[in-house]
Amino acid sequence: MKLLIAFSVIAIVISFIADKRKTFSGIKSGMVMFFKLLPVIISVLIVVSIVLFLIPQEMIIKYLGEESGLTGYIFAAITGSVALIPGFIAYPMAGMLVKSGVGYSVIAVFITTLMMVGIFTLPIEIRFFGRKVSLLRNLFFFIAAILIGLFISLFYNL
Repeated sequence: MKLLIAFSVIAIVISFIADKRKTFSGIKSGMVMFFKLLPVIISVLIVVSIVLFLIPQEMIIKYLGEESGLTGYIFAAITGSVALIPGFIAYPMAGMLVKSGVGYSVIAVFITTLMMVGIFTLPIEIRFFGRKVSLLRNLFFFIAAILIGLFISLFYNL
């Protein structure tokens, strides 16, 4: 984190030296964007926290923990495929799930399907790419997500 902060400060200083007006404009735009996203991020984190509080940790570990095996991967893949969660919310949520005992490989399956498979967006995709291409793409990425989880489990458990 310290490295990221140092890099950001150096980049802002270099930008400020190059063009003060554009630097201030960029900082202003970034702050406006941040404050527009902040209520959404906070509300989703609150909802996720409440859900994680209401669902017993044993149940989460049973269905998504390392002991869940392939069932956990499939459950995570299906959940990720139907969820319409933006990445900037999914990553903090994944961190909360890891703290609750969910393995990194299951989180990888969830995040991969979340970003690459879209059940609810499939009709729109079919309209642009056709039925065959859309169904095959979603099926291949669904399978790939499970393989990615299995691959991560090989290296994470070593």
